[in-house]
Amino acid sequence: MLGVHRSFSERRWVVAAVDEDAVRALAAEQDISQVLARLLLARGVKSGTATDYLNPTLKRLLPEPLTLKDMDKAVARVLAAIARGERIAVFGDYDVDGSCSAAQLHDFLAAMGAPPRVYIPDRMSEGYGPSARALLRLKEEGAGLVVTVDCGAGAMDALTAAREAGLDVIVLDHHAVEREPPAVAHVNPNRRGDASGLGHVCAAGIVFLFLVALNRALRDAGRYSGTAEPDLRANPTRARLARSCGAVPLN
Repeated sequence: MLGVHRSFSERRWVVAAVDEDAVRALAAEQDISQVLARLLLARGVKSGTATDYLNPTLKRLLPEPLTLKDMDKAVARVLAAIARGERIAVFGDYDVDGSCSAAQLHDFLAAMGAPPRVYIPDRMSEGYGPSARALLRLKEEGAGLVVTVDCGAGAMDALTAAREAGLDVIVLDHHAVEREPPAVAHVNPNRRGDASGLGHVCAAGIVFLFLVALNRALRDAGRYSGTAEPDLRANPTRARLARSCGAVPLN
């Protein structure tokens, strides 16, 4: 396919067989090459769905956020924190998915007048995911609620320590786990009991869906009366992204 016969690991590439008449018809209908039409058909994208697949829009294709298990609990807890002026902390992963997730959440909450403390652990000295030490430090700094993004689903000991210390934690993650973390809410399409069908969505996508649901709840609560809503489609500027992810690690 496309002149590639074998993968890097020497496995042979084989293109799924598709109807050649359907290939030609789809290529003509969408004004695309037959190569692309063949790939679309191999992925199950047919005439009736090809337009949306090739030209996706939020209006047509955005999943309903509340199909994710615990999404309602996560929204209710953050809504209450905003209403009470509670200090919120965001604990993110250090990779691209985690950084983008943290930046999204930071920018939205900052627009609501509640900029969170963003904490990204040091990859070498702290490793992946929240630790008890880091979460307890955030509590000492005044956080009443921590939202973990792209991590936290498997941090049983750390979240147990946080709960025992009276610190609420919401987990927004996409990593598959067998056990449920002791969190106020665990929003994760790859957790047990989730029927959303969104297991392919990255953490940044889960955070975006959370913000859609939170924005809706804030609107329903009258929070935007006389003021403009945050634009969820706006990209953070480079400076805001750097500021969002420039958290201070533990020494």
